[in-house]
Amino acid sequence: MRSRSFTFSLFLRLLPVLALAAALPWLLAYWMDRGWVVVSVSALLLLALMWWTLRRATSPVRSLLRALAGTTSSYRDGEFNFGVHWRGNDELAQLVQAHAELGDVLREQRQSLVQRELLLDTMVQNTPVAMLLLTDGGDGVQRVTFSNTAARKLLHGGWKLEGKRMHELLETMPIELRNAIARGGDSLFAVRSPDAADDDEDDDEQIYHLSRRGFHLNGRPHELLLLRLLTAELRRQEVQTWKKVIRVISHELNNSLAPIASLAHSGAELVRRNRYDRLEDIFGTVEERARHLEGFIRGYARFAKLPQPQLQTVAWSQFLHGLQQQISFRMEPMADEQYSRLDQSQFSQALLNLLKNAHEAGADNGATEDAVELRLARLPNWLRIEVLDRGTGMNEAVLQNALMPFYSTKRNGTGLGLALTREIVEAHGGRISLQNRKDGGLCVTILLPHD
Repeated sequence: MRSRSFTFSLFLRLLPVLALAAALPWLLAYWMDRGWVVVSVSALLLLALMWWTLRRATSPVRSLLRALAGTTSSYRDGEFNFGVHWRGNDELAQLVQAHAELGDVLREQRQSLVQRELLLDTMVQNTPVAMLLLTDGGDGVQRVTFSNTAARKLLHGGWKLEGKRMHELLETMPIELRNAIARGGDSLFAVRSPDAADDDEDDDEQIYHLSRRGFHLNGRPHELLLLRLLTAELRRQEVQTWKKVIRVISHELNNSLAPIASLAHSGAELVRRNRYDRLEDIFGTVEERARHLEGFIRGYARFAKLPQPQLQTVAWSQFLHGLQQQISFRMEPMADEQYSRLDQSQFSQALLNLLKNAHEAGADNGATEDAVELRLARLPNWLRIEVLDRGTGMNEAVLQNALMPFYSTKRNGTGLGLALTREIVEAHGGRISLQNRKDGGLCVTILLPHD
């Protein structure tokens, strides 16, 4: 159907009035002699007729505008079950059609949002992680504005937490949880059962991870506390770790004790036959395997009983020069002397482990001995030490697990070298990371706090 503009429709409605306005003075001129009376009467009649015609012509438009205003208010209030109808095919019909399409879009978005909120609420309420949303009530006191099922069960016996003052709620919580929340930031802590005896094992201890995040919601600061029970997960990891330790130790013991037992039996046979010429070789091999086993056990003991570092001020130029007497590596001369607070013995062991691994990686790839490099750089608040080699690098799986205890890709490796280095670095307040170099090889980076 061909559309007709609203302006044209209004013109057609006013056309009879305009025609009457043009003809009325001539009609009145026949029976009235005075022209000003004709003009006055014509104007009054014309204005009255035009007012009546305009009100009648615009009445549907005014009704439509009131309806559109009402539906817009309904949209603002979240109601989308209203519609507006307009008979015609003009600009107003296009406006009504666009308004209806907007309502359909808003209705679909609202339904989708409700479904997502329902899904999110279901997930939040059924997650095992306890969630607490806190906000300042305006009096400087934090109150709980949201809690999920896990939080209510863990902290309030399943009862509602919304509206509770946080400091009052903390009074009923274990002292370990109160201390963890008071410290601020993320933390890992253990809660001992109040019914546990002093000589009970760790089975009565529950381990939790507390995470807290701050953000603004509706212009007000909020804090989200996430409390997760890690006991079962950590115990599974502990069992897996112990199984791995037992496998590694059993493998290493078998590799040493089986040859020792075999050589002892061979030595006894030689003595029985009065043949003593090979005993020296047999005893030498037994000694070598025994010393290897001793070193293996010592490595485990060193990792398990790493003492607290005894810090002293160390000049890096002298310290690294001493390392170069034990193992070779390249290093650029330092422009300025750098000092750090270190346990010199422990940190020497950590760097020697890294340098030894770098030499072994380079040798496996055919690199020369001088390919191993150590770099020292001063950063804001940190001192960066890098050990670089020209080996084959590590794949993604090895990079993720290389610093874990008992993880090794070497045939006879114990998996303790890098783990011990990590323990030493972290005991000094530092961090260690591994990255593959773009042009081949591995870069081990240590960051130490520096005043």
